[in-house]
Amino acid sequence: MGIVKEFKEFAVKGNMLDMAVGIIIGGAFGKIITSLVNDVLMPPLGLLLGKVDFSSLKAILQKGSDAVMDGAVVVQPAVSEVSINYGIFLNNIIDFLIVALCIFFVIKGMNTLKKKEEAAPETPPPPSEEAVLLKEIRDLLKK
Repeated sequence: MGIVKEFKEFAVKGNMLDMAVGIIIGGAFGKIITSLVNDVLMPPLGLLLGKVDFSSLKAILQKGSDAVMDGAVVVQPAVSEVSINYGIFLNNIIDFLIVALCIFFVIKGMNTLKKKEEAAPETPPPPSEEAVLLKEIRDLLKK
């Protein structure tokens, strides 16, 4: 029963919930970035580079062919095309770079805020009762 209890403590901890929320938001953020790359950035970039759709770029290793039929009988089955889809790979690289850049700026901003908090001068603590009494005595002696 010790393992069940440990797992229960682990699953209920706040860190686990924070991690789950982070993963869900990260997945949604990834979809937004993918849409940004595929739907906003790549079309103008492809237009600038000669009306190229990056997702359709590929190196064909073996051309595909349709099935050859003799009435209802298949004489030769269809052959699928074998290709290296490097255009999709380029889209994914651009995706990654944009996500990495966004994360970099978020962390940079957080670090800047953290440094400002650390650099903020702390107000000195109020003087102790002894120090206040000594100042009063000093002032009375001066008079």
